[in-house]
Amino acid sequence: MNNSNDSKIIQNRLRDLADRSYTQNVFTFSSFLSLGELSEYYLLEKELHYASPRLYGGYEEAERCLIRFGNPQDLGYDQEPPILCIHITPLMEKFADNLSHRDFLGALMNLGIERDVLGDIKAGEKEAFLFCLDSIADFICENLTKVKHTNVRCRVVSDIADFPVDEPESLTIQVSSERIDSIISKVCKLSRSESLDLFREGKVFVNGRLCENNSKSAATGDVINARGYGKFKIISEPALTRKGKISLIVAVFK
Repeated sequence: MNNSNDSKIIQNRLRDLADRSYTQNVFTFSSFLSLGELSEYYLLEKELHYASPRLYGGYEEAERCLIRFGNPQDLGYDQEPPILCIHITPLMEKFADNLSHRDFLGALMNLGIERDVLGDIKAGEKEAFLFCLDSIADFICENLTKVKHTNVRCRVVSDIADFPVDEPESLTIQVSSERIDSIISKVCKLSRSESLDLFREGKVFVNGRLCENNSKSAATGDVINARGYGKFKIISEPALTRKGKISLIVAVFK
């Protein structure tokens, strides 16, 4: 998050939730947080450790997550995070448009729904799985009837066996160093100056944490998100080519 006031607001909100959980012996939950907001949480992670924070997004690898404060062992009970999954499908698949993440999000925003009650939207060609707070699920199911020009139905599901899984594309690149800016330039096909702009604008995240150091070295297993250009994961150890370049294999998520 670039705005210092916004940073203070989200940090203070998280401190309040942690304090309330600890002093009142209850579970407390944040709303869904974006990558930028989650980076503010990571700055406070050690400070808030006393309240046993955990991240939930509804599925593994979720990008937008909420935070639960509270330790089941200390409280003597457990409480699942208030997340439901809604399956959005066309009423008549034969006549349905091919719909994108943007189409589904736009339809939801047109209903006047705040973004922080919505988690990830995993869109297929004509359907989507939407993760949201349970408090807004009924409203969505009753009012989301059309996405773009396609009439849709919504239903809460507990079985997400048909959940669209991102199939990353394996890409071998050669770079002069393991610096993150060099890797982003190669993977995203950007010039050096364009890559540096992403760091200046706070659009680079490594393992969910905001990265402002463009010269930082990447490591095997790192997940790098360049906002507006996609996400990729480094899946191989660096290897030196005969010409002195560094060869890496990355998994690029579409």
